[in-house]
Amino acid sequence: MTGDTITKPHQPSCTLSRAARELGLKRGELDLAIHLGLVRTVPDEGGGGRRVPSSEIDRVGASTGFPASLQERVKVAGTSEGAGLMKVPVGRFTRLARLGLVTPVKWYLNRYRALVWLYLAEELKQFAADERNAALLNARRMPEELRRILDTGVDLRPRNWRGRHRGFLLRQAEGPWESAGVLAAFLDPVQIAEIVPDPYDRSHLNRFRPEPPAAGAPGSPAAHIAERIMTADDPDEIGLLRADLMGVLEEAREWRPAPRPTAHRFPAPAHPALPGSPGPREPAASRGLLGWLRRRSPRVTAP
Repeated sequence: MTGDTITKPHQPSCTLSRAARELGLKRGELDLAIHLGLVRTVPDEGGGGRRVPSSEIDRVGASTGFPASLQERVKVAGTSEGAGLMKVPVGRFTRLARLGLVTPVKWYLNRYRALVWLYLAEELKQFAADERNAALLNARRMPEELRRILDTGVDLRPRNWRGRHRGFLLRQAEGPWESAGVLAAFLDPVQIAEIVPDPYDRSHLNRFRPEPPAAGAPGSPAAHIAERIMTADDPDEIGLLRADLMGVLEEAREWRPAPRPTAHRFPAPAHPALPGSPGPREPAASRGLLGWLRRRSPRVTAP
């Protein structure tokens, strides 16, 4: 400690890959545990990304039933397995998911580029155990009102996933610009251009936009599908996102305005130049133009 400067003690931490091994999880399971708030992370000051404090590994490792209890909380199920957990036909499970009654936590594209939704097994078991849902699970036919909604082609799985994923990302945001970037990630560029007409604000905002998960190579079919799933398409959802983004952007500008270019001036010399000494340096563009003119000017030879 020097003067009034206090050096914060370094908190031991480890990479996400090592943390997964320490906690008995696969790498993807650790990501999900972090998103669910089961494992706390800190920013990696050495070059971006996140790290897990050693104290957090000790805390989670001391929990009851570890590691089986943690593994159970991050277990996911696809449509077929989810239907089995809820003891319903696959078609009934899919209809419940389309209605938004069960919410996906992850998704991926299989080798045929088909979209596969994944659900928390723990949540599916809780839904099935709730007596209020017995009619939805056991009735021969779903209620008429729900069947009419399904007939319109409704599918709330993408929207519900976006809402859940947005919550994950906002919890990790370190400041208002990061929060604004999260909200902007779920709107298409046309919406962003309308909300943020200033090019410097928009450029700064784009620095904090997270990429869609499992996006694939830029421009690939997988990337296009990921972008489509990530982008809000319902008018109500878009309206809420726009309103939230405008509010957070106002806070971000007050907290720290977006950087802008400054005009570069060439100051006059502080004292007269000595004979034979070089004068002020000309701008690069001027040097090129003046040099061209000098080369084209006829040389005058002294008599």
